[in-house]
Amino acid sequence: MDLLGRGSPAAAAQVLQRASTAEPSSRSVREALARAQFDAGWYEAAAENFRVIVEASPSDDYANFGLGLALARSGDHAAAAEFLALAAAMRPDAAHYTEALRSVRATLRARQADRESSPPGTHEDGQEESR
Repeated sequence: MDLLGRGSPAAAAQVLQRASTAEPSSRSVREALARAQFDAGWYEAAAENFRVIVEASPSDDYANFGLGLALARSGDHAAAAEFLALAAAMRPDAAHYTEALRSVRATLRARQADRESSPPGTHEDGQEESR
């Protein structure tokens, strides 16, 4: 945790991965590992660890929030919205939960609008499909 606090998330993740392997049922170690992985930019790994916590404790608002953020950073905004909505519903007083949900939903709306405005036969990036 000291490494994470001093801004060394990759080093913290390495140490915490060993701790998680030694104590796989430790929720606090897994949460710290997920946070370190997220801060290091390892979003898919962070999502996996947050998901383990959510599966064991579905009412854990922070794990749902972390999973939602990690999924959003990994590009899965639809799944992210589900977990962020759960976190926001569990903790309506947590403005950062609501703001993250709002941001993901805005991304989903913008992508939907792009798809609807693209001519048939083109990809989201505006390139024509090859035939």
